[in-house]
Amino acid sequence: MKRRLYGVCAALALLAAGCGLHSGSPLVADVAPGSIGKGKPLDGVDLTVTSKEFTEQLVLGQIMGIALKAAGADVLDRTGIQGSIGAREAVKSGDADGMYEYTGTGWITYLGNTEPVVGAEAQWKAVHEADLKNGIDWLPPAELNNTYALAVNQANEKKYGTKTLSDVAALSKSDPSAVTLCVNQEFASRDDGLPGMEKAYGMKIPPSQVQTMDSGIVYTQVSGGTACTFGLVFTTDGRIKAMDLVVMEDDKHFFPSYNAAPMMNTETMKEHPEIADILDPITKKLTNSVAQDLNAKVDVEGQDPHQVALDWLVSEGFVTKS
Repeated sequence: MKRRLYGVCAALALLAAGCGLHSGSPLVADVAPGSIGKGKPLDGVDLTVTSKEFTEQLVLGQIMGIALKAAGADVLDRTGIQGSIGAREAVKSGDADGMYEYTGTGWITYLGNTEPVVGAEAQWKAVHEADLKNGIDWLPPAELNNTYALAVNQANEKKYGTKTLSDVAALSKSDPSAVTLCVNQEFASRDDGLPGMEKAYGMKIPPSQVQTMDSGIVYTQVSGGTACTFGLVFTTDGRIKAMDLVVMEDDKHFFPSYNAAPMMNTETMKEHPEIADILDPITKKLTNSVAQDLNAKVDVEGQDPHQVALDWLVSEGFVTKS
């Protein structure tokens, strides 16, 4: 995709988000096709990938960029844009060609819907169809679902025997003092957070048993198990495995689906439809477990997101080092 308006913000929302499009550098990776990109169908094509600034997004952005480069593209790396709106507008305007985004974010944050669509596939279809008019083409989603959950440490899981949110609701009635929560401020007030969860599962947790704090602190507090029994986690966070936490199953499917999917500029896809064939096998391999492992390599082990993405793509045979 040769058309570019680098440094031009497509909307006031993008300006408010800090634009972020003045930065960027060629993606450096000595890679060749593996199971994807054979014949280098994107040879000589200029493409730009973007992402938001948190760990998982940085890794997913590198995965997309490296895959496209292995297929022959000259890739400009503009990952790490602050905030959802800036990255979204970059793809929408054509300043970037694509990124991995979450279906729930597309449906609720970008398209302004208040109620999620139940079911991962149904949610993707809804956002895919609705966003085409905005110049956005959502490719098929991953199993990776970065949504809300409650988690408990191993000792408290054995003590109380909770496996599902319905179990937590039952415990809140049979032993009210056992259900103490650590959550962030946003979750405490969102309709798709604590208030909605309590309503959906018929649980009522007294405010005195709910502590609000920074999301990162929640993990350490739940791991210790003294400040709170249950804590808010994001289902793909690497600290879940690193701290050996147990995630409660959302057995009533209350929380929205936030499955990762390539969110591409429609003009890019019209010019280079082969991108779908390059990314689809990779997307199918992205699960919560894979995401937790990759995120932990960055957040727990301190590795570089680019190297983490490259190592995973090579280990899966998608690309080879040239």
